[in-house]
Amino acid sequence: MADATDILLELEAVAFRYPDGNVGLDGCSLAIRRGSRNALIGTNGAGKTTLFQHANGLFRPQSGAVRYAGAPLDYSRAGLRRLRSEVGLVFQNPDQQLFSASVREDVSFGPLNLGLDVDTVRRRVAEALRAVGMETYADRPVHNLSFGQKKRVCIAGVLAMEPRLLILDEPMAGLDHAMRAELLSVLDGLHRRGITLLLATHDIDFAYRWADAIHLMAAGRCAASFAAGQLAADPGLAAVLQAAGLPLPGVIELHRQLALRGHVDRAGAPPRSLGELIGRLGPVPAAGPLS
Repeated sequence: MADATDILLELEAVAFRYPDGNVGLDGCSLAIRRGSRNALIGTNGAGKTTLFQHANGLFRPQSGAVRYAGAPLDYSRAGLRRLRSEVGLVFQNPDQQLFSASVREDVSFGPLNLGLDVDTVRRRVAEALRAVGMETYADRPVHNLSFGQKKRVCIAGVLAMEPRLLILDEPMAGLDHAMRAELLSVLDGLHRRGITLLLATHDIDFAYRWADAIHLMAAGRCAASFAAGQLAADPGLAAVLQAAGLPLPGVIELHRQLALRGHVDRAGAPPRSLGELIGRLGPVPAAGPLS
C-alpha cells in the first residue's frame, strides 16, 4: 500500500458523461506515484483521453474527486493556472497545441502567461528546448517542422512551465522507429530529472518494457493497476488483459516457450524486453568445420 504522501495524482470514483450522452469516465479510480513512469493502456474509447483532461483540469468531474499532491483540485482561474504549471498535458496531435509563428514564441507562451519576467522566460525556454534536442530550431517557423519535431516542441512548451507531472496522450503515434527512439530518450532524460511521467499507449510491449506501473482502462474505469514486472508472474493479469481485448507482451510468451524447451533458465525475473531475452540466451555457438 502506497503512503498517501507518495501519491502525486489521484482520481477517486470519477464519473463524467459527454453532452451527447457518451460515457467518458464511469467511477474511475487511479493513483500515480511521485517519480514513477506510468503507461495507461486500453482500446479506443476506453477513457484514456478523458482521464487526462480531468487530470489537467480541462474537464471537471460530475461526481467523484481529483486530487493533486493530496489536495482536491481548485477549479478557480488562479487554481487552474497553478495546476497547469505543475501538470503538463501533451496532446496526441501536435497541431492542436502549436499556434505561434516560431518555435521560441510557442515555447514562451506558457511562462509568459504565468507573469514571469523576461529573463526567467528566456532561461526556461532555452532549458526546455535543450531538454528535447530542439535548441537549434528556436527561430524556425513551426509549420516547417516535421511531425516528430512538432511533438518535441509541444513537450518543450510544457517543460517550460517546469511541471512535476508530464502527461502525454499517445506520444509515439505517427512516429517512425528513429523518431520513437529519439522521443524515448527525451522521456528517459526527463524521468532522470525527477519528473513523473504518465502516457497513453496501445503498445503493450512498449508499456511492459518501459513503465514502472501499468494502468488498464476499460469502459471508462481503471480495470487494473499493477507493477509492470508483475505481469509475467500473475496469470490473473493475463486474463484481465484478454478481457480488455489486449494480448500479453510478446516477450513473455516467447520466454515461456524458450524455457519449456530448455533454452533459457526459468529462474529469476522474466525479461522485460527482447534485447534482455536475447542476452540470456548466451553466446552463439562457434560454427563447426566445413565437411
